[in-house]
Amino acid sequence: MTYETFVLGMAGTSTAGQSGSLSQTLLMVGVLFAIFYFLLIRPQKKQQEKHKQMIESLKKGDKIITSGGIYGVVANVKDKTFIVKVDDNTKIEVAKSCVSTILVKKDQPASSEEDSEKGKE
Repeated sequence: MTYETFVLGMAGTSTAGQSGSLSQTLLMVGVLFAIFYFLLIRPQKKQQEKHKQMIESLKKGDKIITSGGIYGVVANVKDKTFIVKVDDNTKIEVAKSCVSTILVKKDQPASSEEDSEKGKE
């Protein structure tokens, strides 16, 4: 067997091996994309949709916490912002996206934790 036949024989086998390797690589990339989609992208989209619905449901009188940690009561709802009452004579304007949590909805009674704190005082 000469060197040329050996090289040509190896080239033929490596090409067949590479096409099998390419399909395996594409399959692995597809599996990794599916894992990322179900573990990262999909839950984040659900969380964003839930936050959007929460913001849309806010109305005057709801107690909220902003992402900066400010506690207040919604005094007015505008197109892109809320006016939040944080003290007796203090109101601030906050972007709707900055609202992180609704503590108490106006039409819902106070939670049992707040009731237990009132009883301690």
